[in-house]
Amino acid sequence: MSRNSYSIVSSVFRAKSSLLQNPNPKIKLLPFLLSRSWSLSSSPDTDANRSPRTRTPLEKQFETWVSRLRPGFTATDVDAALRSQSDPDLALDIFRWTALQPGYCHSTAAYLTMLQISLSSRRFSAAESLVGEIVSGACPPDLPLLNRAIRFCCSRRHLFSRSFDIYKLMRSHSSCRPNLETYSLLLSAILKRFGKPPICYIYLRSVRSLVRHMKAAGVFADAFTLNLIIKAFSICLEMDEAMRFYREMQLYGCEPNEYTYGYITKGFCEKGLVEKGFGFFKEMRGKGFVPKSTVYMALICSLAMEGRLDEGIKVLFDMLENSMAPDILTYRTVLEEMCRGGRTEAAFELLEELGRRKGAMSRKMYSDLLEGLHWLQNPQD
Repeated sequence: MSRNSYSIVSSVFRAKSSLLQNPNPKIKLLPFLLSRSWSLSSSPDTDANRSPRTRTPLEKQFETWVSRLRPGFTATDVDAALRSQSDPDLALDIFRWTALQPGYCHSTAAYLTMLQISLSSRRFSAAESLVGEIVSGACPPDLPLLNRAIRFCCSRRHLFSRSFDIYKLMRSHSSCRPNLETYSLLLSAILKRFGKPPICYIYLRSVRSLVRHMKAAGVFADAFTLNLIIKAFSICLEMDEAMRFYREMQLYGCEPNEYTYGYITKGFCEKGLVEKGFGFFKEMRGKGFVPKSTVYMALICSLAMEGRLDEGIKVLFDMLENSMAPDILTYRTVLEEMCRGGRTEAAFELLEELGRRKGAMSRKMYSDLLEGLHWLQNPQD
């Protein structure tokens, strides 16, 4: 290699290093473009007889699409080119290459299209990079684009805080104020992080803040959003506030459904207000709604521990008739409370009936419950 060739190769490598280290997200050269610059910068006198490097099919497709984008192409042309791509990697290459062209800037439509392509093809690292560019102001703020970014961030646990960064960005721009979809996405993401007390109380503050912002912005909630709010307060046993939003459903023109009644019934039972919970359960069943198994089991256990065994057993058989079976803890609670109330023989008869009923319990569960009843009847020291 001549001294002149060595200086050319060195300058190419220095240029590559400076570009790869540039933190600007728009300056991300494609690997094949770098390889092309290497082949172009190599001096002919290194090997005069060596044939040129064969281009890969991806490079050929890229060059074909670049040639279709005439000089002075617009954001609409780029958006159409991205939508016509079946290869998500090639679409990302076109998106990055066009961003480097002088006088061109991606529109919100191009970012939305590229984000949807990245998510549908499960290119989550590329989607995360796009969200970072959107938040940093690479394109004008747009409501559908920012809502799509929030939806993606809410689906990735490590991007939970980024979704609220986007929410704050939306509140600071009058052209893309948060709408009902925004609040529903954020409330759903918060509820996924709800656990048992005291963890749930930490996130309940965020729920209250979002509800205040939503009302102040004049956003009218729908049944889904109101159910999310009722669920949050019911989990934290803040039943007064849960009931306040339950009553507000009529003001918003929404009708309570099985989820509404289920959250309130379970919340009242866990708080010890069994009579109120049972009242909502009967209202729900009167309207033909069927609760989830967790609501059934919470009510059955609460009624049994309150000494209302006959009502608890009726709810238990109602649960079985709706093709749901309680767990062993629920069965054990009912049977043990019957034994403590002096109804041991009735407990054995109930267990025998449940054991014969198809789908009520497994044989192992039946054996474990029978052994527990025998122990309660004749406790061993």
